[in-house]
Amino acid sequence: MHLTLVGLSHKTAPVDIREKLTFPANVQEEAIGLLTNGSDVIEAVIVSTCNRTEIYAVTATEDEGLDAIVSFLVDYHSLPRDVLEKYLYSRRGEDVVRHLFRVVSSLDSMVIGEAQILGQLKEAYEHSFEYNGTGRVFNKLFRQSFEVGKRVRNETAIGESAVSVSYAAVELAKKVFDDLSGRVVLLLGAGKMSELTARHLVCNGVAKVFVTNRTYERACELAERCSGEPVSYDRLFERMGDADIVISSTAATEYVVTAEQVAQVMRGRRGRPLFFIDIAVPRDIDPEVNNVDDVFLYDIDSLNGVVQSNLSDRMQEAKRAETIISEEIAAFETWLDSMEVVPTVAAMRAKAERIRQTEMEKALKRLGGLSEKEIQTVEALTASIVNKMLHGPTNRLKTAAGDRYGVAYVEAARYLYGLDSNPDGKNPHLGLLRSLLGKMDRK
Repeated sequence: MHLTLVGLSHKTAPVDIREKLTFPANVQEEAIGLLTNGSDVIEAVIVSTCNRTEIYAVTATEDEGLDAIVSFLVDYHSLPRDVLEKYLYSRRGEDVVRHLFRVVSSLDSMVIGEAQILGQLKEAYEHSFEYNGTGRVFNKLFRQSFEVGKRVRNETAIGESAVSVSYAAVELAKKVFDDLSGRVVLLLGAGKMSELTARHLVCNGVAKVFVTNRTYERACELAERCSGEPVSYDRLFERMGDADIVISSTAATEYVVTAEQVAQVMRGRRGRPLFFIDIAVPRDIDPEVNNVDDVFLYDIDSLNGVVQSNLSDRMQEAKRAETIISEEIAAFETWLDSMEVVPTVAAMRAKAERIRQTEMEKALKRLGGLSEKEIQTVEALTASIVNKMLHGPTNRLKTAAGDRYGVAYVEAARYLYGLDSNPDGKNPHLGLLRSLLGKMDRK
């Protein structure tokens, strides 16, 4: 059993690559089923946000498991492997745990301290749990990660000066216009990101907020919450002509705004500039829009530079968060090691019991003529000897499992008791045991 992670993020891939590798909610069931269908991937959680796509997995083997995940990504999205691999990163073992805990604590986000990632990870886990993609290991790991995220928020001030992507979009709009007072904003999309953006806009004094969505009822609901005006989707480009800023965040998989449509809008604006901020992944707005006269387009990657001013404060709090993460990693590793001990102890006792039963049968045949009471006495005697012989080793094994190299003791026990030996007598884990013992010697 191995912990494996394969993914890409805003740090390794531009938006035009990230948008090709998304897993929206409506494909999660199919994707998780395909991913865990073979023998390589035992458990899996797919995290897909505007800034990252990551597959966390419990794999049967290290190398084959990692290769299976990359192959899945290549096949599912029909992408050339040599192109995709340039943007991917991978983690194994404890590094997977550390990476997850840093992600859920928003330390790996474009905007350190943003609050949305915790909810996004919960949603990803819930999808996998619902579609039978998680088991004992990930049920423990992801639930503990949510507690890590809460600890970081409660015990540090990392969220106090933090900004989300939606906040960064509004900051960018302020840089464009200096002051948003009197400006008209059109929100394209009525999801969570749009709602957060609308709240920030209202706080910054915009004159009017138009909200449009393919489902008009959702546009009405959001407009009511932000004191805006709902717009039916078929009037999108009519209202776009009245706007100063268009902020788009829909779940569409193709462009919903093209250069030709924007050019038509601009003919009636008499040179008045129009700014687009596209915070959707996949992108909502065709990049060619930027070539239309008096039109300026920013995508999600453009926001990265907007939030740098608050980094120093957040980085100080991030150091405190890293300490919390280290504590939580140690706790999870202890649990993981103890989980390995349980089947090992059970296997030791089962093997000892088989030997006891076999030797008992041989002895009773040789002795012959024993009464039932005498047989029970021999039975109790042999069982007591086995229990006492195993009591010390199993207790010490359970205690040692909490050590940094607890897995070495587990592997040593399996080797000494021959629990994993092949028919030829060779132990498949002997190489791992030697490696672990070598690390312990160097310490």
